[in-house]
Amino acid sequence: MVSSEYERRIAARFATFDQDGNGYIDREDFSGAAKALLTEFAVAARSDKGQALYGGAEAFWQGMAGMADRDGDQRINREEFVDGAVKRLRDNPERFAEIARPFLHAALDIADTDGDGAASVEDTVRVLRILGVDEDIVHSVAATLDTDGDGKVGEAEIVPAFARYFTVPE
Repeated sequence: MVSSEYERRIAARFATFDQDGNGYIDREDFSGAAKALLTEFAVAARSDKGQALYGGAEAFWQGMAGMADRDGDQRINREEFVDGAVKRLRDNPERFAEIARPFLHAALDIADTDGDGAASVEDTVRVLRILGVDEDIVHSVAATLDTDGDGKVGEAEIVPAFARYFTVPE
């Protein structure tokens, strides 16, 4: 795959982060996703789980901004996102996974409605919808995340999958 194809594919991932569709990824996109997840699962923002999710969203935003916000304006445009991905993530998807891990861990904790340490595939569908996964593929994506076929999605399954999706190897 030529680099321009890689850049085109990673640019398509931009919309997933730009939750409000304003053309930028910013702190509000991350806090908005956290708020929507809390609403979906009826979890109070001031609860331990709610605070962990907001903390994870902030950590994720800070990590993304540190990699991609080249002009320091506290927002990432599409060009900065692609540039950040190409220069900093293409060869190091593990770095992206570590940036995303606190948010993903907290989101799974919110979606873990029975307290067994993993979210059901159906609750994973709910999370993926909130995060902007297309309705046409959301069920198949959630099922694919259940790599061991136990009907649950845990952190060990979702973090590497998330990194692979957003780093789009050549």
